Amino acid sequence: MRIATWNVNSLKARLPRVEEWLAYAEPDVLCLQETKLTDKAFPQLTFEVLGYEAAHHGQGQWNGVAILSRVGLTDVTSGFGDLDDPYEGEARLLAATCGGLRVVNVYVPNGREVDTDHYARKLVWLERLREWLDATAKPSDALAVVGDFNVAPEDRDVWSTKAFEGATHVTAPERAAITALEDWGLIDAFRTVYDDDRLYSFWDYRRGDFHQHRGMRIDLVLVTRPVAARVTWALIDRNARKGQQPSDHTPVVVDLED
Repeated sequence: MRIATWNVNSLKARLPRVEEWLAYAEPDVLCLQETKLTDKAFPQLTFEVLGYEAAHHGQGQWNGVAILSRVGLTDVTSGFGDLDDPYEGEARLLAATCGGLRVVNVYVPNGREVDTDHYARKLVWLERLREWLDATAKPSDALAVVGDFNVAPEDRDVWSTKAFEGATHVTAPERAAITALEDWGLIDAFRTVYDDDRLYSFWDYRRGDFHQHRGMRIDLVLVTRPVAARVTWALIDRNARKGQQPSDHTPVVVDLED
């Protein structure tokens, strides 16, 4: 099974690129973030023609998450259920079972600036994610939590620690929240394959950051131990970041043994 995650930064603007990427990458499951569409505007038929069932949780101008699957799509849920959501009303979490794998697609809040309300609520959101996992899953399950986490787990996941000093995405509390997910039983699937530095999935549009390789690895595929044992290959597809009107993120792909 091939699973992938991609923050497309507007599916309406990026739909032709997503169609092209599906044709050559052939993922079995693709999780999209920041679709910026309502459920009514989501191009369901387009993906059905390409062989994918799709579930979408969107609010319109902002956020939005989708799961595309060609290996089945059942038990779809959105949001944290009965748990309080510090970003209530924003479409940031969608889950479904695809080919025997429970897939949770997340678009973690950005946090904007340290010591702001947005940052404080980001930390609560990540804590709520851990609580939601406690309530809905077990570390022994076949489970993948994937998406744009807006956190670089380690210093080697940013191009310059000095450049991010005092900024979000790299603070100790944010990284501790990712560690808490790992303590629950999740493993960074990409790091089971690659131990290298300077492997990034996001580059700011400004200042030519992509061409200067000034990026961050903030798009993650976190899996339970039974799934981690099935990982055979992984890739950050830099090619999808090239060409006309790319997203500022690029797909992260992980292959699992059947």
